[in-house]
Amino acid sequence: MAAEKSIITVVGKDQFGIIARVTMFLYEKNVNVEDISQTIVGGFFNMMMIVDTSTSTLSFLDLSVQLEELGKKIGVIIKLQREDIFKSMQRI
Repeated sequence: MAAEKSIITVVGKDQFGIIARVTMFLYEKNVNVEDISQTIVGGFFNMMMIVDTSTSTLSFLDLSVQLEELGKKIGVIIKLQREDIFKSMQRI
């Protein structure tokens, strides 16, 4: 099966456990994290992940919706974008 790369961004006020909650959710949905970068600036947390969704137990849309719901629960904004769309947006 070919890899389906996607980008996840997480932004919000820094708090304990953000990375653990997001990565555990991805693990449970069989999404592989291929790369991760995070930083905290002025008390605000920012994380970008490159993931492979080809083996996910959810459709892309359901995964996106559930990630947004998780973000609301933990007080951050989580967005999922397909890699090709993310790259196109960066060129504009």
